[in-house]
Amino acid sequence: MNTDLYLGPSLRALEQRHAEDDLMRRAGTAAADWAGELALPGGLPVLVVAGPGNNGGDALVAARLLRERFFAVTVVFAGDTARLPADAATAWQDFTAAGGSTVEVIPERQRWALVIDGLFGIGLGRPPEGRHAALIEAINHIAERDRCPVLALDCPSGLDAERGAAPGVVVRATHTLTFIAGKPGLLTADGPDYCGQIRLARLDLDPPAELPPDGRCITPATFAEHLLPRQRNSHKGNFGSVGVVGGAPSMVGAAFLAARAALKLGAGRVYAGLIDPQAPDFDPLQPELMLRRPQALLQTPLTALACGPGLGISLEASELVETAIALDLPLLLDADALNLVGSEENLQQALAKRRLPALLTPHPGEAGRLLEIGADEVQADRLAAAREIARRYRCHVALKGCGTVVATVDGQWWINDSGNSGMATAGMGDVLSGLVLALLGQGWPPVPALLAGVHLHGAAADRLVAAGIGPVGLTASEIADAARLLFNDWLRQPPRWRRRRHAVRTVYNAHPPIRQSLAP
Repeated sequence: MNTDLYLGPSLRALEQRHAEDDLMRRAGTAAADWAGELALPGGLPVLVVAGPGNNGGDALVAARLLRERFFAVTVVFAGDTARLPADAATAWQDFTAAGGSTVEVIPERQRWALVIDGLFGIGLGRPPEGRHAALIEAINHIAERDRCPVLALDCPSGLDAERGAAPGVVVRATHTLTFIAGKPGLLTADGPDYCGQIRLARLDLDPPAELPPDGRCITPATFAEHLLPRQRNSHKGNFGSVGVVGGAPSMVGAAFLAARAALKLGAGRVYAGLIDPQAPDFDPLQPELMLRRPQALLQTPLTALACGPGLGISLEASELVETAIALDLPLLLDADALNLVGSEENLQQALAKRRLPALLTPHPGEAGRLLEIGADEVQADRLAAAREIARRYRCHVALKGCGTVVATVDGQWWINDSGNSGMATAGMGDVLSGLVLALLGQGWPPVPALLAGVHLHGAAADRLVAAGIGPVGLTASEIADAARLLFNDWLRQPPRWRRRRHAVRTVYNAHPPIRQSLAP
């Protein structure tokens, strides 16, 4: 799918600009083309469920074209022909003029090769009810019973295309053909569980040429200019000194996970400041790490700092967060550091006054505490929640979860579509913190570092699952190792999105100003 994402008002503006361009015919043709790939002619019939609006009109165009291509087609029409929008009414007339007819209920004993969901598109703002809800349940039952694909047009019926929320019954599509441009709700929250494979039909339009996208998907091209191969004449000082503050009693492992991930993604020196007085003097699994008391670490010249993994919510932890926020260097806050910020006004004020916006990486529960709402409210509109945290705290934010949302202080946002269900286990967020920290330490600007860390984190998990490791039983430590391999692949075998091939980044180990040079 194209990386540009648009919200409802922008999509409606684009449609209005092209009201005379017969977009419904183009949409129906694209649907018929993909349907023809999914269901062979001459076999079982295709079931088309057409709704009361323009989405139903798209489905009727597809049904007419499939009949012309010698598919057996049954159309269930769930609307009122007298109340159809103009374009959908024309599609209805063309369908019936070509000999097509509709039925009111799905034939009970019929088996199907494919179901086309044309009930509702992106405009439904409430849970489906009555007959429409029953039809959605029937589509899901047929798909399970007949093991046939379900092709949703624009958006699976019942799914909020902007928020990714599923407030009621939703069509569980195996394939979704979305029109004109990508929609954020297909990629975050419940969207990926209901959309299946997504394909974009732009309908011969070029949306970015007319309207700037509201947001974008994260891909390696998003941060490609910062993927700079190392020169042989390098030393550890070129790649930063980073620190992780955390590791309260019983939670030392979280700090170790973050620090190890930072080391494996190339930070020159990695320090871990552990709160637990009984913490070991060295990490037996990663002896390259340098362990110090947190107060000593915060006085060490660093190029970037992460505060929060395994931090706890003690008075000492609060004081450490306050000290970390006061440091004028790239800062990432995660886990209990976020919980402390959410509950202490002095930390909120200090965060808002920073010269460099901090990076926050909350999960939905932590995001809810930052916004003083429940995690379920965060999940109901992940995009709005991430943007509000960025605005309220003047920080760059990665709201973790299915379809991680990255929002920046200046209002930009992205959605990440890498990653899988194997990442729903302890320690994953700590590893993400370490990956982003390593990039910050090596001189990456904050926003590209956050985008790259988020995408790499998920892409590493995807690579492991593709190799047969998980998703069940996938561990955070394995992600760090896979991320190292993948990141080096990006550097060694630059794909087409790489532009700059020969450069070196130098970072000096000192508190600000953070200086870097890029030599061609």
